[in-house]
Amino acid sequence: MHRKLKLAFASCIVAGLSLCLWGQGKQFRIGRAPQPGELRRWDTTVLPDGTGLPDGSGTAKRGENVYRNECSGCHGDNGEGRQPLGPRLVGGAGTLRSTDPILTVGSFWPYATTVWEYTNRAMPYAKPGTLSYNDTYAVTAYLLYRNGITRRDEVINRDSLPRVKMPNREGFVPDTRPDVISASPKRKPT
Repeated sequence: MHRKLKLAFASCIVAGLSLCLWGQGKQFRIGRAPQPGELRRWDTTVLPDGTGLPDGSGTAKRGENVYRNECSGCHGDNGEGRQPLGPRLVGGAGTLRSTDPILTVGSFWPYATTVWEYTNRAMPYAKPGTLSYNDTYAVTAYLLYRNGITRRDEVINRDSLPRVKMPNREGFVPDTRPDVISASPKRKPT
């Protein structure tokens, strides 16, 4: 009986591996190969010091229109969020140490450049990566303004965005692993 069990087990493994290899060769003909221009938008890294930010600019005034048309459906008319579609983006100042912290752009995010990069890559939810760089700067400016971090008429661009001091900039512990320290500007191992 023991020998038959081993043989059955081995047969199952061989059959499973065969199915995996067979599936690797199938062409399902779903979708298409991305064009080089489509990949270029995702082939970027934006660091906290602004390295990697593209040319472009925006203000909160312009960003309000972009937000209304592209973001408010999920995040609410005033950034209050519409769960489960989109989280709250505005408010929450002073709540991080409370028993019910409100994590928003203004209360939690340590770098304004991260807001820009996330918006550029992942938003709007239904069509990520479709905002122009100028629209991304404008929406970022609007969110920073709505959180009381920048002025409504302040121009946000690759030079000014890294200089924006986020309220929670010092709220994170530096990552001192040797493989990531070079990607964390202005942070030295302790």
